[in-house]
Amino acid sequence: MKKAAVAPAATFVIFGAMGDLARRLLMPAIVNLQAAGLLDAKTDFIGVSHGEGSDDALRDALGKFVDGADWRKIAKRIRYMQGEFEDDALYKELAGKIGGNVVFYLAVAPNFFGPIVESIGKAGLFDEKDGFRRVVIEKPFGTDLKSAQELNKRILACAGEDQVYRIDHFLGKETVQNILVTRFGNALTEAVWNNRYVDHVQITAAETVSVGTRGSFYDATGALRDMVPNHLFQLLSLVGMEPPASFDAEAVRSEKAKVVAAVRPVEPDEAVRGRYVAGKAGDEKVPDYLKTQDVSPKSRTETYVAMKVAVETWRWHGVPFYLRTGKALAARDTEIVIRFRDAPLMLFHGTPTDALPPNQLVLQLQPNEGIALALAVKQPGPLVEAVPAELHFDYSERFKLGHRTGYETLLYDVLIGDQTLFQRADQIEGGWRAVQPLLDAWKKGQPEAYKAGSDGPEAADALIARDGRTWHPIG
Repeated sequence: MKKAAVAPAATFVIFGAMGDLARRLLMPAIVNLQAAGLLDAKTDFIGVSHGEGSDDALRDALGKFVDGADWRKIAKRIRYMQGEFEDDALYKELAGKIGGNVVFYLAVAPNFFGPIVESIGKAGLFDEKDGFRRVVIEKPFGTDLKSAQELNKRILACAGEDQVYRIDHFLGKETVQNILVTRFGNALTEAVWNNRYVDHVQITAAETVSVGTRGSFYDATGALRDMVPNHLFQLLSLVGMEPPASFDAEAVRSEKAKVVAAVRPVEPDEAVRGRYVAGKAGDEKVPDYLKTQDVSPKSRTETYVAMKVAVETWRWHGVPFYLRTGKALAARDTEIVIRFRDAPLMLFHGTPTDALPPNQLVLQLQPNEGIALALAVKQPGPLVEAVPAELHFDYSERFKLGHRTGYETLLYDVLIGDQTLFQRADQIEGGWRAVQPLLDAWKKGQPEAYKAGSDGPEAADALIARDGRTWHPIG
């Protein structure tokens, strides 16, 4: 098996280094890269935060979720800088501490994205005269189409598109990247990957966890903004894209952007919103959403969204994509279901139609990564009777996956300059454009209630049932 090359040495400047993202996800991913031998020994780290601190204090904070020899190698190369994100003095000081290749990682609240990038640009720190300069921006990237366009304009006034890495950790998962291999590496699947054979597609991202202690953030965001224009549309674009001319970053991103651009804006009668009420989801006893700390009692925020999406391309015309996501549901389940058209049953006179469901391909992304293909087979016995069966591939049985955060591949790609798995400005804006009618309409009214631990609101079942279809079971 071909081994990835060691990434070039660089300085990671992590804004918000004392926060949960840096501690729980970024640093464990960096340590995993170190363990895999993919980090250059000269790669170092500067953590920037506004509070008082020191090198040792930052190491202690970042070391809470990692240990071992690889962490100790990383820890020696970590430094702390105190400063306010909108203070020019911070960037003047930073300029004296960096040189060569630099990655600026914005692990901060979204309201700081624009100001930090502008301050980096104003200080001349995007100048690549002695090495590359790249900036990694987390989601949510904007809160609607207008704000996303404005943020892109601010950022691209300071840095080139090739320097901007809009990150979505969903795309770092092995099974998400495997969608491309499943499609384009197998003649069998690509041959039927079109509206002649596919009846519809379902994309689900279900969580058992509730909003918990994130009430302030979530009540201002909601399930639609949090998941659909980014995570779910990224999965949709991987399923729906045309074969790229190559696997070069721009070739892949261009095909993905075309799919998102072809999504017809979703109208309110094509979507459902829900909000959980008290119940039990997984092992968690969940209170009513409106009684969650830092949630307004007059909130209109949804914790569940389902929608029917039309992709108006030659390949997918007439094939609906059904998307759903929610919190405090019956099971944790992220999957893509490709449901094929019915096969003629005239040969199997003794087989009732409802006993022989259509073929379907299930790409299970989490928690149990794998692929399942539902087929019809002959039931043993003297009569020719068809029954459903399933072929199943389990990632954990075939490969040693280990504990990964989903950021490992993405951080490595930033270092080597591969933007394949990162969103371009037009992709971001295309996603917001598709859901803008819902954002406008949902300023009024209230979400439908659903009990925590259920599959979601009844209206979601009605949404797909009116087309004569049903959701694939969660979990």
